[in-house]
Amino acid sequence: MTQTHSIPPEKPRLILIGNGMAGIRTLEELLKLTPELYDITVFGDEPYANYNRIMLSPVLAGEQTIPDIMLNDDDWYDRHGITLHKGVRVERIDRLTRQVITADGGSFAYDRVLIATGSRAFIPPLPGADLPGVVGFRSIADIDTMLKNCREDGHAIVIGGGLLGLEAAAGLIAHGMNVTVLHRNSNLMDRQLDPAAGRLLEKSLEERGITIRLNANTQNLSGVDYVTGVTLTTGEILPADLVVMAAGIRPNIDVALNSRLYCEQGIVVDDTLQTYDPKIYAVGECVQHRKQCYGLVAPLFEQAKVCANHLAQFGIAKYGGSMTSTKLKVTGVDVFSAGEIHAGEGHEEIVLADAARGVYKKVILRDNTIEGAVMVGDTMDGAWYFQLMRDKTDVTALREHLLFGQAHVGDAGHGAKARVASLPDSAEICGCNGVCKGDIVKAINEHKLFTLDEVRAHTKASASCGSCTGLVEDLLASTLGGDYSVAPSVKSMCACTDATHDDVRAGIYRHGLQDIRAIFGQFNWKTADGCAKCRPALNYYLLCAWPETYQDDPQSRFINERAHANIQKDGTYSVIPRIWGGVTSPSELRAIADVAERYKIPTVKITGGQRIDLLGVKKEQLPEVWRDLSAAGFVSGHGYAKALRTVKTCVGKEWCRFGTQDSTSLGIRLEQRTWGSWMPHKFKIAVSGCPRNCAEATVKDLGVVCVDSGYELSVGGNAGIKVRVTDFLCKVATEDEVVEYTTAFIQLYREEAHYLDRTAPWIERVGLPYVQRRLIEDPVGRTELAARFRLSQQFSQTDPWAERAAGKESHEFAIPLELV
Repeated sequence: MTQTHSIPPEKPRLILIGNGMAGIRTLEELLKLTPELYDITVFGDEPYANYNRIMLSPVLAGEQTIPDIMLNDDDWYDRHGITLHKGVRVERIDRLTRQVITADGGSFAYDRVLIATGSRAFIPPLPGADLPGVVGFRSIADIDTMLKNCREDGHAIVIGGGLLGLEAAAGLIAHGMNVTVLHRNSNLMDRQLDPAAGRLLEKSLEERGITIRLNANTQNLSGVDYVTGVTLTTGEILPADLVVMAAGIRPNIDVALNSRLYCEQGIVVDDTLQTYDPKIYAVGECVQHRKQCYGLVAPLFEQAKVCANHLAQFGIAKYGGSMTSTKLKVTGVDVFSAGEIHAGEGHEEIVLADAARGVYKKVILRDNTIEGAVMVGDTMDGAWYFQLMRDKTDVTALREHLLFGQAHVGDAGHGAKARVASLPDSAEICGCNGVCKGDIVKAINEHKLFTLDEVRAHTKASASCGSCTGLVEDLLASTLGGDYSVAPSVKSMCACTDATHDDVRAGIYRHGLQDIRAIFGQFNWKTADGCAKCRPALNYYLLCAWPETYQDDPQSRFINERAHANIQKDGTYSVIPRIWGGVTSPSELRAIADVAERYKIPTVKITGGQRIDLLGVKKEQLPEVWRDLSAAGFVSGHGYAKALRTVKTCVGKEWCRFGTQDSTSLGIRLEQRTWGSWMPHKFKIAVSGCPRNCAEATVKDLGVVCVDSGYELSVGGNAGIKVRVTDFLCKVATEDEVVEYTTAFIQLYREEAHYLDRTAPWIERVGLPYVQRRLIEDPVGRTELAARFRLSQQFSQTDPWAERAAGKESHEFAIPLELV
């Protein structure tokens, strides 16, 4: 019977073909942007709502149930006014009449169609492949078939030694079956692992009871009413009570082909995820973008975000493809793979192999940048390698310790060598926010989280210093299963925009954008006023770009910067006057003591940066406190600011018998030349008078170590939660050169780092050789950078409290945004 369904045309009609993860994720992103724009209808050919397909392996193994892996239940569709047709297969799209035609003869009018039909298991055309007991591994129905045929000491044959096949083998052996994996190539997971890694994985799987047969080609499947055996091309017959076809997947493009949409391997789409029909979009495993099809979660979710942006008629997002990595645990064996797995012409390999521990690591380099990595056994640094590869970081300075991991190049993290999956639930993962492993795993399971950003939003783990990011990503990988991909291509600034930090900075110069509202308009900001994440960044980028003309926006600053003091946990404030190089005088000390007594400030403390901190100042006292300090000649120490904090010094050769240069005077000179200019994050300098390094110069953003013949400069240090030793930049002969290199380095950091990046992650991203090229090999460019830094100071080295003490700028205490 033919049915025709139409919806009143008050809203455009959007039909989603495919009720899987990519399609529904696109709807979720669309509903965030324009929840009332469309009347939405969804067709799914399975009798279920949207479920987590990548958790089918734990369901097979008995670790999860079907209700556990449901992502969106029937109530979700009802709440959003979405019509869901379960168990209904779409046959084709009549593009001329704009009707979606279902297999039961129904027709549904549309204004836009989104195809997200995913992929299907590839069943090789072997004799007997259609026998009962032969099953793919892509759906709940496949799991049901496997579970019905599982029995103790039964024989299961898995055809295919890739990711799907090994996951199926792991699930079946958990039910007591004898499992044999047949793989036609010479090593397991040959698309992700090289032969050495494949052999190590093979050995580990065989120790767990799985039989592996390599270079094994199947001739036919035998049986009458049910499969009973598998015959190899050698003539050998293997008994089988169940055969799982895991020889790969193929994009499910039947609907597109029936609708005469242009397809190659998948449905061909452009960078907006639009097909050759402008009314029809496609996302997910059925899609081919720039000759590439993707089967991992992160790229599909990136596609969903871009596609939703265009369905919402914003029209600014662009999908440029994804660099993917595979991180999984195959029956207890950790595996990581990304990029190139075989070294070709122009490549070089760095390899670590420890068969006794079951550990194998290989990094493939070209021109000192990572182009691929393969790891078995110890994969804790997979996320770090992937980040270096994605950012095209020059690893010349890291080569000596590259295979030993991030912990050996200064990032101690939180137990970086621990196996995160084996840690107890009480183990603290994020020290900044006190988040334990159990909290993260619970959030992933209960809230159906898939990405690092989602975990950050729900738990705050990895949302502060970022040193635990690798551990959180490992937890995502181990909890979600093998299809988790650790990093999509490019991160937007925040949820308000699809633009990246680099997009915005380039756009400010290209389009001459002079204020925050202009940026909102140019980049189609999704929120009217931005948020606490993007507003401070935009304000800084404008200050950096137009120091002569841009008017600082106090409402786009954190509370500490608005109050020119550090807020404390009891609501009072900490005031830190600047003490140049840590050198003071009796009159200055007397002035500070007078202020402390006059305003009954409860605590006076010497800080680690050689300054005096007045703690416990009430908010209403701040103008008067600063007025009195200013009258005594003090300016702000910027203890609250994204700017120069301190220049730590030792006494140097004037007093110390080991001193080689006058470090104190040099420190004061550096502080006076570099204070008062806003930066992406706080910035610390130290000058040590000799190689004994009493001022701890090698853990500062910029350190100077005095030697007999001059000054050694190093950069990118950090002594906070994430300890990092500086990288040696260069050696210079004079104090003037120290000043020029210092100001040039700061300006390069100011102009190119992302807001809230310390120098350490910035240098790790761009690579020390890049910084050296800009500062050492290009002396003209270095001079220009130093000059631009001096220009920025002319418009920012002002007393922050002079006008306020005169009754002006009181609006800076209004706090419409909770920028904390």
